[in-house]
Amino acid sequence: MEKPITSFILFKDTKWLCKTAVSLRKSGVVERIVIVGGEDPRGATCCPDTSFLLSSAPASTAAVRDMATLAATDYILVYIKAFPLQVGQFALQRMLQVCDNTDAGMVYSDYFENKDGQLTAHPVIDYQEGSLRDDFNFGSVMLFKTSAFREACREMDEDFMFAGLYDLRLRISERHPVVRIPEMLYTEMEPDTRLSGEKQFDYVDPKNREVQIEMEKACTTHLKRINAWLKPEFRDISFDAEEFHFEASVIIPVRNRVKTIGDAINSVLSQETDFSFNLIVIDNHSTDGTTEKIREFSEKDDRVIHIIPDRHDLGIGGCWNEGVFHEKCGKFAVQLDSDDLYIDSKVLDRIVKAFHDQKCAMLVGSYKMVDFNLEDLPPGLIDHREWTPDNGRNNALRINGLGAPRAFYTPVIRQIRVPNVSYGEDYAVGLAISRKYRIGRIYEPLYLCRRWEGNTDAALDVNRINAHNLYKDRLRTFELMARKKLNKLDKNLS
Repeated sequence: MEKPITSFILFKDTKWLCKTAVSLRKSGVVERIVIVGGEDPRGATCCPDTSFLLSSAPASTAAVRDMATLAATDYILVYIKAFPLQVGQFALQRMLQVCDNTDAGMVYSDYFENKDGQLTAHPVIDYQEGSLRDDFNFGSVMLFKTSAFREACREMDEDFMFAGLYDLRLRISERHPVVRIPEMLYTEMEPDTRLSGEKQFDYVDPKNREVQIEMEKACTTHLKRINAWLKPEFRDISFDAEEFHFEASVIIPVRNRVKTIGDAINSVLSQETDFSFNLIVIDNHSTDGTTEKIREFSEKDDRVIHIIPDRHDLGIGGCWNEGVFHEKCGKFAVQLDSDDLYIDSKVLDRIVKAFHDQKCAMLVGSYKMVDFNLEDLPPGLIDHREWTPDNGRNNALRINGLGAPRAFYTPVIRQIRVPNVSYGEDYAVGLAISRKYRIGRIYEPLYLCRRWEGNTDAALDVNRINAHNLYKDRLRTFELMARKKLNKLDKNLS
């Protein structure tokens, strides 16, 4: 009986390579194993009956095209880690079965994770149209239908060094289902034992900039193919549309941050401006002394507006709505998290000036990562330079956040409103604003972002991370639908 799979596996260490090769052979459905790497390891006794694909960039377009050429079977399996893989009982048969039954171009599955000898379940999330992140977690094993793989390769019109696999996945998803199997079908080793809060800024690390540029190109051409790309054309905005008593309001939603809220408030009250501003603190029913700490400030300084909502069902987004719809909210609503503080006394002045100079409906600054004692942490400055005037609104659909601190022209954010959630609410608003309006940027650091054990995202478990990612993917799906509709309307009117 013909075996239907050609497997491509990365080479890094001979011992680990052998374990993976043995596991794949035992499955009974792998016809050929191709080792992908910068050097040929087949002199090792454990690597007989294998082929070799010379590539120092296994995620490149060239490597992907070579895989399509080498595969003489109906299916292609790609294992993207260089650590040992243990295939589960009849796991590859199950992947073949689902791929055939669903006419999928690609299938992937949940898996077990081996960290320091401890085996834990690692579910992944379903793929949807808005799953545009280049770091979407498919796990390390992906099974492709060879015909869909080759079809995508034939249409590739740019040679990427880093974004070849990403480009492949996007192209396949345009014509074929990408299907998750919610079953633990294999075990992979996980050498990265950092906490979630340490990993989440990898994509903005300056050393990854070259990779990010390629990923942006691949995503942008995908958006053009599906008619969701937006030209750099924006609605004009007038800051004289409404009267405000205050030029700016800093808004701080807070719950149980007695250790940090005082620093945050002091950093606002120390701002030096030639315009009037206030601070609106939405205290979401704190129980640890935060309420009393805020009250100390509000009783001494009438610029501090202390709000305790009547509702008990508000997330961070709902608290933001309490602030921006308050009668004393200023023309510009400026974000500050209760853990953080402005970097100096001129931040508000720079933000308001940037609004007027850049004629934007939303402004995003930059920040420095620090620990609780305000000592610098890697990667240091987070400036989100992937946001460019020409393509930022499109690239926003690929990345997992827009940066901080964020500030809004109040009439616009009142029109859109903020989703009543405690994760991704800022991203949802930013996507919606970018669909129509210009988003301005300040690339110098405006505040210090504290990373400490008290942060809500410091050490999330896999289920919480998946819930967060699934929600942001859903936001992107909503936004893609809106942008397609907008482009269709514009085409009909032209």
